[in-house]
Amino acid sequence: MSLVLSRIIAGAWRLDQWQWSPQQRLRWIEDNLALGISSFDHADIYGAYTVEALFGEALALAPGLRDQLQLVSKCGIRLAVPARPGDLIHHYDTSAAHVRASVEQSLAALRTDRLDLLLIHRPDALLEADELAACFEALRREGKVLHFGVSNFSPAQFALLHSRIPLVTNQIELSPLHRQPLHDGTLDQCQQLGLRPMIWSPLAGGRLFTGEDDAARRVQAELQRLSGELSVSATTLAFAWVLRHPSRPLPIIGSRRIEAAREAVAALQLKLDAQQWYRLWRAGAGHDVP
Repeated sequence: MSLVLSRIIAGAWRLDQWQWSPQQRLRWIEDNLALGISSFDHADIYGAYTVEALFGEALALAPGLRDQLQLVSKCGIRLAVPARPGDLIHHYDTSAAHVRASVEQSLAALRTDRLDLLLIHRPDALLEADELAACFEALRREGKVLHFGVSNFSPAQFALLHSRIPLVTNQIELSPLHRQPLHDGTLDQCQQLGLRPMIWSPLAGGRLFTGEDDAARRVQAELQRLSGELSVSATTLAFAWVLRHPSRPLPIIGSRRIEAAREAVAALQLKLDAQQWYRLWRAGAGHDVP
């Protein structure tokens, strides 16, 4: 069965900062679902290993929602934090033992019997492709993880693991202020393989609107001009820029504000033409294309 994610994905990484009750967290889930945002992006380390449990506590209030949404999580980073006293240094770990333990912990925290998608969070210099692929296959056979992908992998790193087991996505950073995947082969590879990339930080962590560096100011000015011409919000325009790429990206929104999610969803109805798209590319780069 192929994986289908919503065109816009809700990112839960800040959930621990919102200081919400379980009922408020549930309302956030329900409000996203009402907008057609049915995929929720997690990682075991978010909130120093607390966010998945906060989400799971809310979902337990309405367990019938589980079949209406897709749960994505990531593993492979180990943080030296009080919650993990055995980890003395921040490092990566894609060993079969760690991946399996991470999945079991995520399932328990999220109060679910399965992850729809598991990603390796960062490329591990010690990744053993055959061992990891065998671990993935076992988790799939057990029904604990349905699909697999990676995050922040280069094309070569992606190709190595994909040669051992089919991957369904590469979650990467992309915005007018972070354009490298457009030109380093990452999005070319996605298009070649017919895999839709997930996009984190499509608003450049807020720099698109509040950054004070020269590149951010150029993009802000162009967003203001284009949003006036197209009669849409700057947020909608920024998401439309990401969505315009032919690899058919799936951007992640990290806001608790449902209005921000609504603006992101509105971008699905806006297709920029090439000149409009390149105006924002030029603003971020600070020069015309070669």
